[in-house]
Amino acid sequence: MKIKEIRLPGQKKSRARTLLLLSGGLDSLLAGKVLEEQGVEIVGLTFESVFFDASRAVVAAEKLSWPLILAEITEEQIRIVEQPRYGYGRHLNPCIDCHGQMVKLAAELLPRYEADFISTGEVLGERPMSQNRQALELVEKSGEARGLVLRPLSARLLPPTRPEELGLVNRQQLLDLSGRCRQRQIELARYYGLTDYPAPAGGCLLTDAVFAEKLKKLRDWRGEWRREDIDLIKLGRVFFEDEGLIIVGRDEEENKKLENTALASDLLLTLPDFKGPLTVVRFKNKDKDSLVLGKFGEEKGRETVEAGQSLEIFNRPLLKKAALLTIRYSRYRQTEEAAVILVSPFRAQSRNFKKEEWKPYL
Repeated sequence: MKIKEIRLPGQKKSRARTLLLLSGGLDSLLAGKVLEEQGVEIVGLTFESVFFDASRAVVAAEKLSWPLILAEITEEQIRIVEQPRYGYGRHLNPCIDCHGQMVKLAAELLPRYEADFISTGEVLGERPMSQNRQALELVEKSGEARGLVLRPLSARLLPPTRPEELGLVNRQQLLDLSGRCRQRQIELARYYGLTDYPAPAGGCLLTDAVFAEKLKKLRDWRGEWRREDIDLIKLGRVFFEDEGLIIVGRDEEENKKLENTALASDLLLTLPDFKGPLTVVRFKNKDKDSLVLGKFGEEKGRETVEAGQSLEIFNRPLLKKAALLTIRYSRYRQTEEAAVILVSPFRAQSRNFKKEEWKPYL
C-alpha cells in the first residue's frame, strides 16, 4: 500500500473522528454527512488500483472540504483476485474479500490519523451478494476490525458498534435504510444540499464482463497477472498470441494512452501519415525480446540501424501479424498496397504489404 495525502487532516479537534471509506458515490457522501451532523470529524480514505481509480472521491472531497487520504493498492488487489477467500461475484470481482481488505488497511491507518473508527456508505441489502447481513459480517471479520466499522445509513438495522457503545455517535440519529430502492437517498441528498453526485454504477473493471474475459485470457497466456500487462489490455483491441501481445488502438485518444502505457521494450507500429491505429507489441519472453533487439541494435545504436536490417524484424510471425492488423483497422484496408512503420525502438522504418496479406483479417 502506498499512501498519498491529497488533503492532509489537521490535528483532531472533536471528540470523535472517523476514516470514511469514500468512493465518491452518493451513499458514501451521505454516510459522511450523517456523521458530520453529529460533530464527527470526517477524514476520507479512498483507494485506487489498476482495476479502479479514485477520481470521483477526489472531486467529492474537494467540494465538501474533507481531508482525503489516497491508498494505492494494486499489488494487494492482484493477490486477492488471484485467490479470493470468499469467491467471485458474477465475473472476476471478489467483492467481499476486496471490501475486507479495504477495512483492514483502514484499521491499520486509524492511529496514524487519530481516528476512532471506520465508516462506510454500505446499505444493507442494496447489493444482494456483497451487502447482505452475512457479507457485512465477513467484511469485518476478514478486515480484523470487529466493532470498528460503522455503517451510518443502515446502523439501526445492524448490531451496535464500538463508537455507538462508547457514545462517540448517537445511534438514534443514525439511519435504517435497506434494500435497492434509492428514493430515501435522493431525499437525503436534497436535504444535505448534494446536487452533483454520480449515478449509482460500479467503477471497478472486475465487474465488467468483457474486461473479465480479457483478464482470464491474460492469466492463461502469461501464467500470472502483472500490473504492466493489465494496464495494456485495458486499451485497444487485444490479441493474445503464443509469442506475445498485440494491442491495436481504436482512436486518437487511445493511441496516446497506448504510447504512454507501452514499456521501453515494447515495439510500436503505425501508418506513414500517423492517421490510424498505433499498435503495441509486447513479447511474452523477455529473453526473446532482448535477442530480437540485440540482433538489430542495442540501446545506443537503435536509431542508427540500417533500413534493411530493421525490416527483417517484420519476418517474425508476431510482428507481421501486428503490421497486418494495423492496416486492417485503418482506412488503408481498402487499398491494394499499404505500408506500416516501425516507430520504436528504431527510427521510423517502413515495409509495404499487399492486400492479399491482410485480407484474411477483414
